[in-house]
Amino acid sequence: MNNITKIIKLFVTIVRLLRLNKPGRIVTSVKALSRYLSDYREMERQITASNLHFEITSFYPCLNEWSEQSGIANGHYFHQDLLIAGKIHSGNPSKHVDIGSRIDGFVAHVASFREIEVFDIRKLSSTHPNIIFKQFDMMNDNFGLRDYCDSISSLHVMEHLGLGRYGDTVDSQGHLKGLQHILMMLKRGGKFYFSVPIGEQRIEFNAHRVFSLRYLFELLTRDYQIDSFSYVDDKGDLHRDVVTRDRDSDIENNFLCHYGCGIFELTKT
Repeated sequence: MNNITKIIKLFVTIVRLLRLNKPGRIVTSVKALSRYLSDYREMERQITASNLHFEITSFYPCLNEWSEQSGIANGHYFHQDLLIAGKIHSGNPSKHVDIGSRIDGFVAHVASFREIEVFDIRKLSSTHPNIIFKQFDMMNDNFGLRDYCDSISSLHVMEHLGLGRYGDTVDSQGHLKGLQHILMMLKRGGKFYFSVPIGEQRIEFNAHRVFSLRYLFELLTRDYQIDSFSYVDDKGDLHRDVVTRDRDSDIENNFLCHYGCGIFELTKT
């Protein structure tokens, strides 16, 4: 690959990368180009000097990693997945079922130490010995599973039911149907681990619903005892085991969340 060809290919690759990047990262990407080019020249010099059996055949600029932290340890999924997986490990239920949570997040955490049965409206082409997958629509009116298990999780799922995003039927009552069927599945005294976005109540169609805490507390306490409540705020930080008694004003303002994540540990009464 001659020098002119290299320069053209590099330019085209960088332009494509900058267009696809988030706007806020374009400035940092441009600043990182000088370092990238310097490192590239140094790598070519070393390859030539050492006669290694490697050739740089294409460009794949990764321009931001050296200025970032080693990983992301905040946000809804990071906190809820670890928190609830730990509770299931401690609780050690006889049969745990998950409804629609992320396979490559929460489900994988749980499958690392025990068997977990997963229901989802979409197909799953590959699985793991500890993951028993069943394709199932939780809004199905012919739902027939009663007293099926003593532990259920559904993390960041109910906000989607009935919006059509995942191939489900559009149904304004979708989240209520899903919750009712979970109640049927769960044995009396069983645990339900549940999370949804919290904030001013609304639908952002067709991505998700956002639930007010007042609505959730009134809905859930009809059939469950709330054992613990945690939430992830708009900055992505976890507030664990928050005391909600005598905190009506915090519940009314959703703990100042616009798009937070409410995480409930519940027992069926």
